[in-house]
Amino acid sequence: MSKQLTGKVAVVTGGSIGIGFATARAFRDAGARVFITGRRKDALDAAAAELGPAVTAAVCDVSVPSDLDAFYDTVRDQAGRIDVLVANAGIGTAAPFGEVTEELIDSLFATNVKGTIFTLQRALPLLSANASVILTGSTATTRPSQGLEVYAASKAAVRNLARGWALSSRAHGFRVNVVSPGGTRTPGLLELVPPEVLRQAEGDIPLGRLAEPEEIAAVTTFLASDASSYVNGAEFFADGGYAQV
Repeated sequence: MSKQLTGKVAVVTGGSIGIGFATARAFRDAGARVFITGRRKDALDAAAAELGPAVTAAVCDVSVPSDLDAFYDTVRDQAGRIDVLVANAGIGTAAPFGEVTEELIDSLFATNVKGTIFTLQRALPLLSANASVILTGSTATTRPSQGLEVYAASKAAVRNLARGWALSSRAHGFRVNVVSPGGTRTPGLLELVPPEVLRQAEGDIPLGRLAEPEEIAAVTTFLASDASSYVNGAEFFADGGYAQV
């Protein structure tokens, strides 16, 4: 495997399961020193045991700025800088139209929007020159599903944060892009959605299947590497064509 991230220090929030875990593993395999976060210590411990010594895991809720400060202190002490920052932590709670609660809105925006903002903002002193910042978006921004309107709105905010932050690239010395996955075979999705519903969803995807987490991680790895050095402010849809037709 190509070691296209050799010598780089990478952070992946929400890195203990699903797409985040696959991304951390891909980064490790590409030669990076990786730090991951998550809210559940048991999941983090399991991820750290599987990923090995090149990966450090820390409990951190990205919606709590003081948690991020403590986490970045660990990164500073152990690595001194961040070359790749993946703001992946997010939640996807659903509610039928007419039954959306204030608590649901606050929870989604606290993690998906506020958490993304502070994940980058608190990392600024550690970002190396020409660092790559990658945000996890969603196809829901262009093809929202019923019951996921608030989630889609939160991810649309993430997409527009990337546009705004791209304007700061010269001043702050980083570039920022978005990876927007379609339906992906993560543990969370497989536990939440009945098999017959998943089969129906696959019928709406031009490629005829859900993504594997590793396929999303491959796109993120490209954006983390120097091969994407002139890519900035862009959104990459890894969705089998779902949001394109």
